[in-house]
Amino acid sequence: MQNRYENKNIVVVGAGKSGQALCRFFAARSAHIILSDQRLKDQIEGLAALDHLPIKYDLGGHDIELFRAADLVVLSPGVPETISPVQAAKDAGVSVIGEIEVAVRELEAPMVGITGTNGKSTVTALTGEIFKSVGLKAYVGGNIGEPLTDAVDAGQWDWLVIELSSFQLETMTSFQPRYSMLLNISEDHLDRYPDMTAYIAAKKNIFMNQTSDDFMILNADDSEVLKSAANSKATPIYFSCRKELPEGMFLAGQQLVWRWQEHEQKFPAAELTLKGLHNIANVMAAMIPALVEGCCPEQIWQAVCSFSGLPHRMNLIRTLNGVDWYNDSKGTNVGSVVMSLAGLDAPVTLIAGGKDKGGDYADLREPIRQKVNHLILLGEAAERLGNEIGPVTNIVRVASLEAAVSTARDLTTPGGAVLFSPGCSSFDMFKNYAERGEQFCRLVENLEPEKAVSNGNTSGI
Repeated sequence: MQNRYENKNIVVVGAGKSGQALCRFFAARSAHIILSDQRLKDQIEGLAALDHLPIKYDLGGHDIELFRAADLVVLSPGVPETISPVQAAKDAGVSVIGEIEVAVRELEAPMVGITGTNGKSTVTALTGEIFKSVGLKAYVGGNIGEPLTDAVDAGQWDWLVIELSSFQLETMTSFQPRYSMLLNISEDHLDRYPDMTAYIAAKKNIFMNQTSDDFMILNADDSEVLKSAANSKATPIYFSCRKELPEGMFLAGQQLVWRWQEHEQKFPAAELTLKGLHNIANVMAAMIPALVEGCCPEQIWQAVCSFSGLPHRMNLIRTLNGVDWYNDSKGTNVGSVVMSLAGLDAPVTLIAGGKDKGGDYADLREPIRQKVNHLILLGEAAERLGNEIGPVTNIVRVASLEAAVSTARDLTTPGGAVLFSPGCSSFDMFKNYAERGEQFCRLVENLEPEKAVSNGNTSGI
């Protein structure tokens, strides 16, 4: 394959996992690399692993002149195109693309691209497990944690299963998946986008290069999804938890029904390890590519039923004094919290809060009124959350996650559940949702079983 990067001056922006993968990729192609990040070197995890590579560093800020002089600027997923050095590069005629775009220009295997506000990591991981279960070599990566660039030099692949955030989709130009998935759309990332129209526009990029020979897998229960896909050329395949479909996959009673090209197959939902209506939707979406490709339905279903989910996504940590404790640290937006609450029976103690992403918390009001006896708030968003949700339940504000766990233990009576589903990002107190979830799990696991449960009064907001 032609080396298009030899002796090119390339600025990689963002020194996290994706940025480091880009450096390895470009070094292998004899490019001149500058790695730029606002952080200092000792603040960046894993950077020492690049010491053997011929990389120049632009750390502690961005040197605009380096951006202007580049042949190519490549953005890590979290870096917005709107920052001034990137705009300066564009004004100077420099091409600006994202990490995923670099990878897909080199990869030839068919791709499944998965996006949506919620559920995309679960669907991506499960789709990969399904392909692997039928003997196919599948790379699973993108926003789920493994940079797609690492797939380029890692051998031949039968399938590439790629989770795509709206941030990654912003900088795509040539991406053409055989299967695109748009799982759902709800308010998110309004700290990055000026409005929902801009957020949805980024999501719609997943369809932009598809043709009628490609497929788009769509949630028939989400009107915004259907509207977003209206002008795509790809062939639609629908899934639904609410209604029977003439073709596609839907939930009928306790069975998942697959109808395709005059064939029908049924799968018993009771056999699933994943619980909750939102996970049934995730399962249906994940099964469709392999079913359309003609893989063995029995093997697909066996893989699905063996899948127990991903960390920090509605995981039951333990049952203590008759109370179930759930870690849903990946619940970083309102829609995710609503779905997690829907899978639990009242009474629930909900721990929420973190860094405010600019969305509307009003949609939490009714689910909290129905299910939540105590709402414990922490982080930067605590005051706004409390004000917007209003007096529909007892609200308690705390200063730390440790205090939240202790308060939840004291307030929750046997038969109830404690749900940690922040509805916000973690960046006010933690480096990411995984670190936040891990600390929550440690705190819960360290609770003493003999601790008495009380109904002590705690002053609310």
